[in-house]
Amino acid sequence: MTEEPTVEDGSAAAASADDAADSGPAATPLLEPREGTPLPVDTPAALAEIAELFAAGVGAVAIDAERASGYRYGQRAYLVQLRRAGAGTALIDPLPFDDLGAIDTAVAGAEWVLHAASQDLPCLAELGMRPRTLFDTELAGRLAGFERVGLGAMVERVLGYSLEKGHSAADWSTRPLPRAWLTYAALDVELLIELRDALAAELESQGKLGWAQEEFAALAASRPAAPRAEPWRRTSGIHRVRSARGLARVRALWDARDELAQRRDLAPGRVLPDSAIVAAAQADPADERGLLALPVFSGRATRRLASVWLGALTTARDLADGELPATGSGGDGPPPAHRWADRDPAAAARLAAARQEMLALAAEHNLPTENLLAPDSVRRLAWSPPDPLDVATVGETLRGYGAREWQIQLAAKALTDALTA
Repeated sequence: MTEEPTVEDGSAAAASADDAADSGPAATPLLEPREGTPLPVDTPAALAEIAELFAAGVGAVAIDAERASGYRYGQRAYLVQLRRAGAGTALIDPLPFDDLGAIDTAVAGAEWVLHAASQDLPCLAELGMRPRTLFDTELAGRLAGFERVGLGAMVERVLGYSLEKGHSAADWSTRPLPRAWLTYAALDVELLIELRDALAAELESQGKLGWAQEEFAALAASRPAAPRAEPWRRTSGIHRVRSARGLARVRALWDARDELAQRRDLAPGRVLPDSAIVAAAQADPADERGLLALPVFSGRATRRLASVWLGALTTARDLADGELPATGSGGDGPPPAHRWADRDPAAAARLAAARQEMLALAAEHNLPTENLLAPDSVRRLAWSPPDPLDVATVGETLRGYGAREWQIQLAAKALTDALTA
């Protein structure tokens, strides 16, 4: 067996169900890194030494990052794990450093291997680390048709080893990091290169390696998304707030919470849950007694900040009508699909036909539908088809939405047929 693994980072809770063991022969537990658990690098001299060691290594480099999602504000990395043949495994504590540019330079010519790269690339970019080429083992598993693409499930299925997952949701901002957590983090990159090689062979056998390479190139070329114009609209449960004045209350509460969370370096949900924002926006309590009567405001910490939340509600109450946010999604795309039948029955019919074609095409090629083509692209195309409507214009429209060439070649004709039916 070669030498390299990764484990899903702390914010990959959505994939945790994927890590249950497949039925079949018992997997071999992977309990310790083969060279032992390294101590985190946290001094300039040690970082320079690691950079030199990894620059002298050979082949691809496995990379992972651990964040403190659910605990701290933002998505910064609190630990970076690396492994490369000839260099072994390194754990780097990024907190003492302005950036990790020395590491980026050291591995600039290597292929980066990550699992669920889109989760880690933004926090690595904050540290001055950006891949020139990469291989995403989670995305490779999706394209290969694996039903479960969590790192643990894939390592077990493909390589026959089981990874311990007990610390995936830990608060990685903790210092010092417990040794058990460091072992967990090091095992994240212990077998990742070997998994990459096996998945590349599988994709080659299915005729999909070229597709994967296009996806990986797009990921490597991507840059962190610009901040949303109205991030408060992503408040969970906001659909229950229908009026413009109610949305103004959501916005004011969201802004007050975000300021507090950023100042205290806490995850916003630990300051005030989304459910509390929506409840207060619906009830619009006029005083502290009314606010604290809401069940979600019964906690001691929430009560202590009652004046902050009441101030936000007063701000929203005092706005002129022209200052209120627009109702609806607030985005530049089509309206929610469930409203299409009333607003534009023809568009609703086009969307239904297009979705059916995508389901059939994805099944034919053993792909998740969302990897065949982004659902938002299908919605936009069905809402406003190009004119004239033909394979060439559909392909060009999809290209404008960011679709890769392999996706356009597979889907353009099927979508054209669906939209003209």
